[in-house]
Amino acid sequence: MNLRRWSVGVLAAALFVPGLAACNSAADEPAAGKAPAAPAVPADPKEALLASTKEISKGNFTFTISDAYMSGSGKVHLPSKSAEMKVASNSNNTDAEEFSVDMHLVFTETDSWVKLDLTGAIADMFPELKDRNKGKYQHLDRTKVKGVKDLEFDFADVDPAGTAALTKAVTDVKKTGEATYGGTLDATKVTGSDLLDESTVEGLAEKASALPFTAKLDAQGRLTEFAVQIPAVGEDKAHEVKVNYADYGAATAVQQPPAGDVVEAPDDIYKLFKD
Repeated sequence: MNLRRWSVGVLAAALFVPGLAACNSAADEPAAGKAPAAPAVPADPKEALLASTKEISKGNFTFTISDAYMSGSGKVHLPSKSAEMKVASNSNNTDAEEFSVDMHLVFTETDSWVKLDLTGAIADMFPELKDRNKGKYQHLDRTKVKGVKDLEFDFADVDPAGTAALTKAVTDVKKTGEATYGGTLDATKVTGSDLLDESTVEGLAEKASALPFTAKLDAQGRLTEFAVQIPAVGEDKAHEVKVNYADYGAATAVQQPPAGDVVEAPDDIYKLFKD
């Protein structure tokens, strides 16, 4: 069963994760009166986009992601090898009347947990998840989730949306305003991006070769928003998929769930994500 149009590993919470650091530690702060100069943003639009994703690879940021079906937010903190993502089905999703999903995933280098709240038809299919230990974090057995992408996080590839791959697939781009860009990309050439995963691209068929996109950069040339317009196909209406990045260098370590809120994951958890 596919609960979402793109991997949960790309998603985070419908509500923004609180408790982010307001500033860097003293060790990270520049000397008084010596603010670091912003790097020069390449004049060529394509080069500017390619350069804008480099900061993401450092793995210290917050993000939000949304499309017509799901929305979420989270953060990645590579210095502590921790990350978290929350995801919820959108209330304007027509399928929401049939089921809803609310999920919180927490990852460290050695452990991972998921808190899952299902309602409607999907909950009826997995009664053990519906009624057992509601509100608890399910501790995941790493040997059982190996190869299950939605329940893993790769700290060697920390971008939840794979925007570096998207920028490499840009076929036409222009600067449309102050630090804003627009153009088209060829999704058939995209590999390694969950924002436009393989199933989405296949469904778009020939339309996938020229998808409109917009992008925004901050004053230092770092990517803050990347949005792709998905055309209508079959019964699917036209919609937008979008990822936003913020708090570069200012994220904080993700805390493990309190021991009193943790139980071992039942077999239905693994079955749900493998189906």
